Amino acid sequence: MKQDQPRPTPRAGIMDIEAYVPGKSTAPAGVTKVYKLSANENPLGPSPKAIEAAREVAAKLDAYPDGSARRLREAIAEVHGLNPANIICSNGSDEILGLLAQSYLAPGDEAVFTEHAFMVYKIYIQAAGAKPVAVKETDERADIDAILAAVTPATRIVFLANPNNPTGTYVPFQEVRRLHAALPKNVLLVLDAAYAEYVRRNDYEAGIELAGSSENVVMTRTFSKLGLGGARVGWMYGPAHIVDAINRIRGPFNVNATAIEAGIAAIRDRAHIERSVAHNEKWLAWLSGELTGLGLRVTPSVGNFVLIHFPDGKKHSAAAADDYLSARGYILRRVTGYGFPNALRMSVGTEEANRGVIDALKTFLKS
Repeated sequence: MKQDQPRPTPRAGIMDIEAYVPGKSTAPAGVTKVYKLSANENPLGPSPKAIEAAREVAAKLDAYPDGSARRLREAIAEVHGLNPANIICSNGSDEILGLLAQSYLAPGDEAVFTEHAFMVYKIYIQAAGAKPVAVKETDERADIDAILAAVTPATRIVFLANPNNPTGTYVPFQEVRRLHAALPKNVLLVLDAAYAEYVRRNDYEAGIELAGSSENVVMTRTFSKLGLGGARVGWMYGPAHIVDAINRIRGPFNVNATAIEAGIAAIRDRAHIERSVAHNEKWLAWLSGELTGLGLRVTPSVGNFVLIHFPDGKKHSAAAADDYLSARGYILRRVTGYGFPNALRMSVGTEEANRGVIDALKTFLKS
C-alpha cells in the first residue's frame, strides 16, 4: 500500500460509478403551484391509518426500533400468506438490492440486467467490484432469450424488474419461470416487483410462489408506490439461507420506528390500497389514450406511470416539453440516463394534474 498519498482514496472502480440522480421536484422560480409527477408517488397519499400510526410513534422517538422488524414482518406475512421468518424488511427495497449485491458478488463476477432497467442495479454491481452486463430489450421489454444468452460461468446474479421502470412493461410469469428453469443453480434470480400492486394482468405474478419454492430466487417489494415513499420501507421474501446471509450484514436497526408502524397500518389498510389501484387503473388508461391521441408514442405500461416519446427535432423534443411543462408547474422525469434521450416519464397523478398535463401538451405541440 502506498504511504505517500496526500489524502484517502476510494478503492479502484468506485469513482467510475455514475451516481444515481433522482427526478427533480421543484419548478422554476415564480411558479406558484407544483404538480410533482417525477417519482411515481401515490397521488392519493398515504393511508390515513398509516399517518395516525406514525403520529403515535412521535412521542417514543428516544427508543430504538425492533431490530428484526418482527411485527412488520408478521403483518406482511399475514396479508400475503407467507412465513415471516422468510421475510426481511429494509430501508426501502433499494437497500435489499444493495445487500444482495454485496453478499453474492465479488471482483471477477458478473451480474445481468436489461438495458432500460432500474439504474441502481448497475451502481450496486459496480460497488461490489463486479462487472455489470446490460442486455438489449425487445420492444422496450425484457427479452428472456437475450438474458439467458448473456449468462456465463462468471454470472452470479440476474436482476429482473417486473414490471420495469421506466418503461412500465412486464414479463408474463411463464417467461419468468422459463428464465429460472434455464439458469444455473448457483445464479441468484432477483425479482424486483416494486410495482406489483398495480398490475392487473392474468398472466402476471409478482414472484412469491417461485421465491417460496426455489433455492435461488428472491422477490423484493416496496411500500413506496402505495404512499410511504418518505418512510423508506421495503421487504424481501426468499429462502432461509439467503435471509440468513442478508441478516448478517444489514444494519442492526435498518428500519426506523416510524416506518415500521406506518408500514404495519398501511399494508393492513386494504381499502386504501384498492382505492389507489382503482385510481391508477382509470387514469393510466385515460392518459395513455389522450397522449396517443396527441400523436405521441406511449410505451404500454402496467405500472403507475407512462413513458412518453416525443418527435425528433428540437422544436417538440422531450427537453423542450420538459421546459414547457416545468414552467407551468408540471414536473415530469427526464430519462436520458435510462437510454431514452427523447422521452419523459410521467407518474399518474391526481385528476387535476393529469388533465393539466394533457392540456399543456396540446398547446405545446401546436406551438
